[in-house]
Amino acid sequence: MSDRDPEATLREWKESMAAEHEAAIAKPDPDADHRVEAVVQYSERVRFALADGDLAETDRETVEPGEPELFSCICGVRGMSREEARTHLRAAE
Repeated sequence: MSDRDPEATLREWKESMAAEHEAAIAKPDPDADHRVEAVVQYSERVRFALADGDLAETDRETVEPGEPELFSCICGVRGMSREEARTHLRAAE
């Protein structure tokens, strides 16, 4: 059984992963293809009312998506902010 603090191990792992993420953003592989993409999802708001004891649809409208918050590069770097994505593409040029 280890006397190592699991919280310290987790903290070290998170710091290591953050450092790797930052390095992948700032120093992209020059041989990889770099195109940033994001996913937005259209939603529909559906309203219902009771009709003969059951739910009946009364209205449906499309809810336009906002700006994406997370970006990915096809080279494999995921979870970038807009600024990180800009940094990554500039570094890949």
